[in-house]
Amino acid sequence: MSNSPTRPVAVIVDGYSAGNFYPAAFAAYGTDVVHVQSTPELIPAMAPPDLTAYRENIAGHGDERALVERLRALAPVCVIAGQESSVPLADRLSEAVGVPSNGSALSPARRDKYEMIETLRRAGVRCARQLKTDDPDAAVAWAEDHGSYPVVVKPLSSAASDGVFVCDGPDAVRRAARTVLDAPNMFGLANTEILVQSYLKGTEYIVDTVSRGGERYVCGVWEYEKTLLPSGKNIYNRDLLADPYDNPVVAELTSYVDEVLAALGVAWGPAHAEVIVTDEGPVLVEIGTRLNGNINAPFHDVCLGHNQAALTAQAYTRPDEFRAEYAGRTYTRLQPAVVYNAPTELDGVVDTVDETAVAEIRALESVFLATVKYAPGARIRPTVDLLTSSMRVFLTAPDETALTAGYDKVRALKDAVYRVA
Repeated sequence: MSNSPTRPVAVIVDGYSAGNFYPAAFAAYGTDVVHVQSTPELIPAMAPPDLTAYRENIAGHGDERALVERLRALAPVCVIAGQESSVPLADRLSEAVGVPSNGSALSPARRDKYEMIETLRRAGVRCARQLKTDDPDAAVAWAEDHGSYPVVVKPLSSAASDGVFVCDGPDAVRRAARTVLDAPNMFGLANTEILVQSYLKGTEYIVDTVSRGGERYVCGVWEYEKTLLPSGKNIYNRDLLADPYDNPVVAELTSYVDEVLAALGVAWGPAHAEVIVTDEGPVLVEIGTRLNGNINAPFHDVCLGHNQAALTAQAYTRPDEFRAEYAGRTYTRLQPAVVYNAPTELDGVVDTVDETAVAEIRALESVFLATVKYAPGARIRPTVDLLTSSMRVFLTAPDETALTAGYDKVRALKDAVYRVA
């Protein structure tokens, strides 16, 4: 990475997990990156930012006005969130520094899931019914008045299916409400209130976009394949890349997400929406104005010809070029692709990782990348959500037959990866 003071600068607030793809993305456009760390200590639940990839790391948990002045002196091209919980701070900083911004007025609606849905309702956009409360009994009363089960209980602001329960009766609602209220979210923040929502029945999709001045590009639509456990937890099994030319639902989802982006004031940068297609049409589960947490940039380059991090860098550093190439358009699927979040029933301490099994998985022609999530000595438990899957495997192949064969082989091998004491 260059440290030239003459190069343009992009500011990334909390570049965790998928945010780690930003330094290379901006470097490809001749732009250095500066990191703002919003917490005194790094957030332990997330893959940490690689601070060696940045020109400098600035403490962003003190005087915000002083931070604005320091960033303004860098004359950055953008100030953007590297992960979900830093969206409000990135909105405030980008607005105050005077760079392209979604602004702070609608920040609560882009972060707080209750405000998000109520903002859509006020804008006339199809959305779920819901209640916000700090009282498990009130949650049960709303669910009973709602007239039908299941209902969904979840935190107001988290990510990666953290604390999300599908409840089939009043006892399940009360248990879920107490579970969420008694524990912090994945960012270490207290859950002081919960959200209870109508259950949206239908197929769920990811819709990823990048916007430049209110003009968006749809850079990927993925169908979620999920399994609902008796506990009320949904396991996210596979994300399957949809083909816009064969699947008319892509156009339907795109039209709906355009309404969502407009209602929430998303004019710049990436967005990651989760939408369920119900009998009435698409309905938003939630949206984050940050990168898809499941992104692997080189993998997306193969199956899509681009990736959300690079597109975001282009939108800010070369906005006219982005507009000419991408504004108002939708991706082309270059070849079929799947992201597999492998579940496990193992329960105990990992004794060893069987490298032979791992190597066999990685040697499969359709496997682009396989990530082993637990090391020897780590505690492994039966999968209950996205965070507790045992492996993440990215697969892509020239045709569906080869892709399915690779997926089936990974499923057969996944339980041999860990030996548990």
